[in-house]
Amino acid sequence: MRKIIHVDMDAFYASVEQRDNPSLRGKPVVVGGPPNSRGVVSTCSYEARVYGIHSAMPSVQAYKLCPHAIFVSHHNFEKYKEASDIIRSIFFRYTDLVEPLSLDEAYLDVTENKVNNPSATMIAQEIRQKIYEETQLTASAGVSFNKFIAKIASDIQKPNGMTVIRPQEAEEFIEKLSIRKFWGIGKKTEARMKSMGIENGFDLKKLEMYELLEAFGKSGSYYYNAVRGIDNRPVVPERRRKSLGRENTFTSDLTDSGEIMSELEQISARIEEDLKRQNLQARQLTLKVKYHDFRLCTRSVQSPTALKNKDDIISLVPGLLKKTDAGAIPVRLLGLSLGKLQGDLYKEPEAQMELNLFASETP
Repeated sequence: MRKIIHVDMDAFYASVEQRDNPSLRGKPVVVGGPPNSRGVVSTCSYEARVYGIHSAMPSVQAYKLCPHAIFVSHHNFEKYKEASDIIRSIFFRYTDLVEPLSLDEAYLDVTENKVNNPSATMIAQEIRQKIYEETQLTASAGVSFNKFIAKIASDIQKPNGMTVIRPQEAEEFIEKLSIRKFWGIGKKTEARMKSMGIENGFDLKKLEMYELLEAFGKSGSYYYNAVRGIDNRPVVPERRRKSLGRENTFTSDLTDSGEIMSELEQISARIEEDLKRQNLQARQLTLKVKYHDFRLCTRSVQSPTALKNKDDIISLVPGLLKKTDAGAIPVRLLGLSLGKLQGDLYKEPEAQMELNLFASETP
């Protein structure tokens, strides 16, 4: 039986800002684009979350929810990277099987470890303590026998908490779990499941494999196994990720060129957050357009310089748009994807069963 730990820093960027600036402590802090821009929230302090603010929310919406929030730009990204490097160095004191998901979270396999401690719970507690001692930042952790359960468990007692799910506890834990807590189930899938009477793991477990495959395609096999606590994916250090992207499906088709460009600007802002969070840059941009009749069009361009932020990305978009019929033909979906990634956190995306390198759920 494997021993897996998922460590997730608490409101990482915002916590770093509050650590470095005592005047921000105890106040609603939003890290991301300013409220008068098309930027998005990268993360926010727990004081800001009380008002309904969350990651990937447009900054202007966050401002409406909490006008007295303090907006902090994350242009000084090096301090986040510095804290992340310290945290990762702590992980490697215990095991070489470390799979970073971003600057602020990672999986660790401590089945066999460098400190010869048979207790994953004790190791997780030690790691959290070391992180606080060396960075003055708090981390939450989930401990279990596979990645799926460990990741969900790390969120249960946030912030600054730890949850351990033992093999004999897994069935009851998953059956009581709301489907919105299942990794890989976004808003659209959640709504569809609820329309089928599926509210939690217990309801989901009633469906046979063929029923799930019929309703959800390839993802059905993932849901079937996940709800039974089956996840044999190993912790794999530093796997190379091929692309990174975002897309939006619209409730009403778009025909106005200005509105199309505005949506792509918002998507590029969200991709910028992903690039910074994972310390990546790219050399290729792909535009994805799905028309109202479901025909799909993709156009790509190679960049002579590294794509590091939304301005770099959006500068290439007009040229790609000209090669499509977007606007002349109504558009139901827009997406942008970056390829030829460069950086020090190469990894494959988590087990999203579609294995679609775009984020398919509309936020």
